[in-house]
Amino acid sequence: MATADAAPPAGSGRDHVVVFPLMAKGHMLPLFHFATALAAHHGLRVTVVTTHGNLAFARHHLLPSESVSLAALPFPSHPELPPGVESKDALPSLSLFPAFLRATAMLAEPFAGYLASLPSPPLAVVSDFFLAFTQRVATDAGVRRITFHGMSTFALALSFYLARRTPTAKGVVDGGAPFRVPGFPEGVTITGDDVPDSLSQAEDDPLLRFMFDEILNWEYRSWGILVNSFDALDGEYAAVLESLYLPGTRAWLVGPLFLLAAGVGESSQEEESDEDPEGCLPWLDEQAPGSVVYVSVGTQYHVTAAQLDELWHGLVDSGHAFLWNVPSSTADDARWSPPASPHGKVVVGVGGVPQRRVLDHPAVGGYVSHCGWDAILESLTGSGKPMLAWPGIAEQDANAKQVAEIIGAGARVRAKAGSGEVVGRAHVAEKVRELMDAGEAGRRMRDRAEQVKQAARAAVGEGGTSRLALRRLVDELRRSGGQRQ
Repeated sequence: MATADAAPPAGSGRDHVVVFPLMAKGHMLPLFHFATALAAHHGLRVTVVTTHGNLAFARHHLLPSESVSLAALPFPSHPELPPGVESKDALPSLSLFPAFLRATAMLAEPFAGYLASLPSPPLAVVSDFFLAFTQRVATDAGVRRITFHGMSTFALALSFYLARRTPTAKGVVDGGAPFRVPGFPEGVTITGDDVPDSLSQAEDDPLLRFMFDEILNWEYRSWGILVNSFDALDGEYAAVLESLYLPGTRAWLVGPLFLLAAGVGESSQEEESDEDPEGCLPWLDEQAPGSVVYVSVGTQYHVTAAQLDELWHGLVDSGHAFLWNVPSSTADDARWSPPASPHGKVVVGVGGVPQRRVLDHPAVGGYVSHCGWDAILESLTGSGKPMLAWPGIAEQDANAKQVAEIIGAGARVRAKAGSGEVVGRAHVAEKVRELMDAGEAGRRMRDRAEQVKQAARAAVGEGGTSRLALRRLVDELRRSGGQRQ
């Protein structure tokens, strides 16, 4: 039985949208922004569905509004999960992610009960890609389901194309010839380094099997695809992505969602507080403009002590000042503590760095990142800072290609996600110098990053492509009353 922070929506479902994020910070925050934009710009009532253990996080980050409410479902128990774990971020190991997904699939019955309790069907259910059970529930209820993806259109189109051709994915990773995806722009060639890690795993990999057996078979039936990107950056891959779904499925590029929701209400919806417990901002104030490289890798995967050592030495040897945010879990798991350096500042613990404000600081000239899509949006579209892409898991190899080779707003570390290879200090130093280069190559990367930033602001501004895409999506849903046709 669902419990709610507010009274259940009353009246017609023609102005009500149900949003169901995967229980993980990187998946919840963009959909919180989406909910805010729907309510503020289109007068819709939005219910965000989560579980009881995630309510506190949701209340903290959702903008207080009479139009946005929360509904909580009881999280199912699962023998492989520790008691009380209701978020991907709380998993003691990523190896438990398939078990976590199997547990979330058990939310199908309570979610169906929640939809049945509404006075009338909502316009749509907007839910995370990993919550494939919501497609079955929405179909049974006669409601359109829109899939939210926290990836770029490029990475999505590549991943879904390869998901239907796993021999192609494994073949190119194992040394096969590069290939082109039909419909991709001329000159975009895919190599083994670009194939998403999850698609190059063995066929009996638990996560890969779950994706094929429980997710993709339902994913292709979605009425629409919501993408946290924008046309100028990613639009040329939308037609390829749409072609991989049932005929008539549309991809709606409505991002960057954190910019689309910016300026609505107070700052309580921000992902981070104004706190700077480690004094990062005063330290940056003392540095020359564009002289500091900001580093944040390993927030989503294990990094060995050997790799942390090589990264530290590479940063020191690069000759550039650095601010390095090391997750406490990474440092603890590796039993690693940072040596002192007169050239850099190392902060252990994710909460110790106000990342958006750090990236916005004029002293920061580049960002070394695992290249998750949220990090790319923060760096390029939020702050206009070029990136050194160091992919670690999932689709981050494809993201690295997009940033460094297609957009041209960064460089790329020679590392294959999931390989376990230790990148040496000499290569780290070389790539940091390339990122921070004062010459022509560095200037081109910085110019491209700034161009992406300006294009993103145009996309979410009045008359911009993302603002118009969201308007067209809402109009189409309202015309049909949200019912599947």
